[in-house]
Amino acid sequence: MTKQVGLAEIGQISVPVQDVERATGFYRDRLGMRYLFTAPPGLSFFACGSVRLMLGRPEGPDRPQRASVLYFRVTEIQQTYRTLLDRGVRFHDAPHLIAKMDTHDLWMAFFYDSEDNMLAVMEEVPHR
Repeated sequence: MTKQVGLAEIGQISVPVQDVERATGFYRDRLGMRYLFTAPPGLSFFACGSVRLMLGRPEGPDRPQRASVLYFRVTEIQQTYRTLLDRGVRFHDAPHLIAKMDTHDLWMAFFYDSEDNMLAVMEEVPHR
């Protein structure tokens, strides 16, 4: 009998960076993420809810040089935007409405990390 396998939960996400020390400072100091530990060879880890975020240099010539877009869920997107701007985070755009849903409106704002990877903050604003 073959057991069915289904992937459902992400445990860790890797973000390729060129300068691990610089990126560690950005994620820790500017984004305010909880730093966990550093491991050789030049890897840095952060807590991101129940998912661990790993920063490291791409390995090998065929490794991706840019990351997928990470969307960080926030509860006050306008305040988060202003706070991150004050910390020197470079935004691609200001918070804006993406979609009106049945129960909420989806707002997003896109920004860049120290390595020019695009990231985003998102808020699902419930209808009142």
